[in-house]
Amino acid sequence: MSLPPSVTSELLAKLTGMVVSTSGRAYPVTEVYTGEEVVDLPQSDPADVQTAYAAARAAQAVWASWPLKRRLAVMKRFHALLLEQGLIVADLMQVETGKARRMAFEETCDVLMVTSHYIKAAPRILKERKHGGVVPLMSTSTEVRIPKGVIGLISPWNFPFATSLSDAMPALIAGNGVVLKPDNKSTLNVAYGVGLLYEAGMPAGLVQIVCGEGPDIGAALIENADYVMFTGSTATGRVIGAQAGQQLIGCTLELGGKNPLIVLDDANLDEVIAGTVTATFLNTGQACMHIERIYVSERRKDEFTRRFVEAVQAIRVAGAYDFSPDMGSLVSVPQRERVQAHVEDAVAKGATVLTGGKPRPDLGPAFFEPTVLTGVTPDMVLARTETFGPVTAIYPYTSVDAAVAMANDTEYGLNASVWGGDRRAAEAVGRRIEAGNINVNDGLAASYASKKSTSGGFKASGVGSRHGDAGMLKYTDVQNVAVLKKQVLTNPPDTDWTKQVDKTIKGLRFLRKLGIR
Repeated sequence: MSLPPSVTSELLAKLTGMVVSTSGRAYPVTEVYTGEEVVDLPQSDPADVQTAYAAARAAQAVWASWPLKRRLAVMKRFHALLLEQGLIVADLMQVETGKARRMAFEETCDVLMVTSHYIKAAPRILKERKHGGVVPLMSTSTEVRIPKGVIGLISPWNFPFATSLSDAMPALIAGNGVVLKPDNKSTLNVAYGVGLLYEAGMPAGLVQIVCGEGPDIGAALIENADYVMFTGSTATGRVIGAQAGQQLIGCTLELGGKNPLIVLDDANLDEVIAGTVTATFLNTGQACMHIERIYVSERRKDEFTRRFVEAVQAIRVAGAYDFSPDMGSLVSVPQRERVQAHVEDAVAKGATVLTGGKPRPDLGPAFFEPTVLTGVTPDMVLARTETFGPVTAIYPYTSVDAAVAMANDTEYGLNASVWGGDRRAAEAVGRRIEAGNINVNDGLAASYASKKSTSGGFKASGVGSRHGDAGMLKYTDVQNVAVLKKQVLTNPPDTDWTKQVDKTIKGLRFLRKLGIR
């Protein structure tokens, strides 16, 4: 299989040249569909990370001095450029991650949607807010939003473009610089996006790219940051959270999930089947919010299972640089081996594979069939550990209360889905599930794509959130500028404190009665 025409040796040289690296070490980037090496990706060392932060800080001082309107003009040009060149980004994502083209294209749309949202919302979010001060009429207090400085942003391989550029966008608009560490397996498409930001007029050096494994440069990345944004596994998130705490800096951690879907008895199965197939197998099941547990009542279990399995068997799996496949490859052979191990463990302990369950070496080294199991029990790895592949399990339930209890029986709490004909009843069930994102009659997109609302996880699925006002405000410090028109807060040396206490109590009582304080 040949690379897409847009992925030339000249483009690859340009993109790898954007990595700050003096180590002399390299990581071989392979085309996932074939396993053939495409280019050597330079690797950074801790000294390179410090260099990147120094350059970003110098550029950030300039960028933060620009009026918001000027920064937004850059992002408007970036938005236009990405609309024109988004399919090149999709080409690069397919080469690096093996995802289906339709999924790669949709990922570029996420960045477009986030950029558009914050172009519109930033003036309101970042606007100074004046409040009444401690002494009514005599003082004011104004909230001023100050950029944090330089953000350390660590993005994963499953949605590299979105978790890099979409998470960087509110930080940049707010006036910050960014030192970005994409995963080695998915840096090229991210570098292309950063190049578009520079083409749009962003100051040179504002966004820096460093590459390397977490144990090699992770500590340096956090030690030099003013805030950390991380998307990845819960295990790594715990380490990063501890390191950020030692540095006394804030962090957002979007972590793993073992996401449930509940089918209520009055649900429209035509809609449920189509929606569940998408929510389970999009991006080859490599999505933090995808569905890994399906709960169906005993009454409808047989019909749902039969129809769902038929729909899964109709999924078109292939490696192609066009829109014909429904599902592509897993990102790597080690990831395929992980998914396969989960399935084999479940089968060895008594689970039944209804469809799939095997690798597809005839398609490529990392392909795995879309897989549905039943009979999964708590002692199986697949029951509680995030599989992160095209695998889901169906569980029967006897009552809605039982379904909710099973859905909540997990350390995770990222996403949940409830399907029902009575939308109010389905929403009421959804509100009982311990998860940061609840989707009624949808699998995951309804909540995640709502850029005006925040998205985050409960329990071991994360700390903090992205999107919405909070997704931008987290990248700022708030400065309280208080102005007193006349000094009335200092008591004279001869104050009678017995009388002063009585006067203060009466004054506070009066202010409360008037509703002033």
